[in-house]
Amino acid sequence: MPRRIGFLACADTLPGDGPRRGDAFEHDLEIAALRPACEAVGLELVEIDWRASISDFDGIALVLLGTAWDYQDHTEKFIAKLDALSDHGIQVCNPPEIVRWNADKRYLEQLAASGATTVPTLWLDDVDKAGVLSAMDKFGTDRVVVKRQVGAGGLGQHSFTRCSLPEENWSMGHACMVQPFLPSVVEEGEYTFVFVDGAFSHGVLKRAGEGEYRIQSLYGGYECDYVPAPRDLATAEAVVAALPFERPLYSRIDMVRLPSGQLAVMEAEMIEPYLYPEQGPQLGDRMAGAILERLEGASNG
Repeated sequence: MPRRIGFLACADTLPGDGPRRGDAFEHDLEIAALRPACEAVGLELVEIDWRASISDFDGIALVLLGTAWDYQDHTEKFIAKLDALSDHGIQVCNPPEIVRWNADKRYLEQLAASGATTVPTLWLDDVDKAGVLSAMDKFGTDRVVVKRQVGAGGLGQHSFTRCSLPEENWSMGHACMVQPFLPSVVEEGEYTFVFVDGAFSHGVLKRAGEGEYRIQSLYGGYECDYVPAPRDLATAEAVVAALPFERPLYSRIDMVRLPSGQLAVMEAEMIEPYLYPEQGPQLGDRMAGAILERLEGASNG
């Protein structure tokens, strides 16, 4: 009987009778890449809501944090579920300790302290109109982007200019990060480097749709094939080397070009990243092989 592998999702991304998120097709693409590759090495991939009861995970040897794309609004509950799965004897990839570290984007400060180049950032408990203006002055720019420290998919994100400031009574309402808007995001795009088991798998160039700066498919963003130059790949590999964890099963390093021409880390995503199988047709085989190695290592240990 094949060993069962869980693919954690949420109600909005799982196939079914109800409405799905506008980017749920990415869930389908990832499953289409992983399922046959898993079957080829004797593994059965099972899509399962992360909120399912522990008993529903009986017989599952390992879970992937697939498209649990509502975790950011339920972070503590999500991590508690991962702890419970681990306590149940199920391998969690990536493990709860990585999720704890990666959930709050202040991890970027630690990466910067380790030598990685990051986008200049103000870390604030909240921000209002005056704070937005202050950030513009500090960065010497006329446009900034405000993001949640615990967030995903560009949801709840804002971009303000001196000509389009928030209203007087506006506040972010969350711990947030404020960054200067980088024109290269629109002009050049955002670069993604996908790593499996610490090794580079494939690159992706993500472009924003017309009139947008966000590159997610929910906002009209689209992806292109990308073969990184050796210098840019080395920059991404240095970020992976700076992670305080050894060989996460998967990591996605998102980078953007600074005015200096150097790539800077936007995110080092290790929780539930979409891994762009269309730009990496070998992704399924690489993931299946790495999963099998982890399972065999656990049984031998």
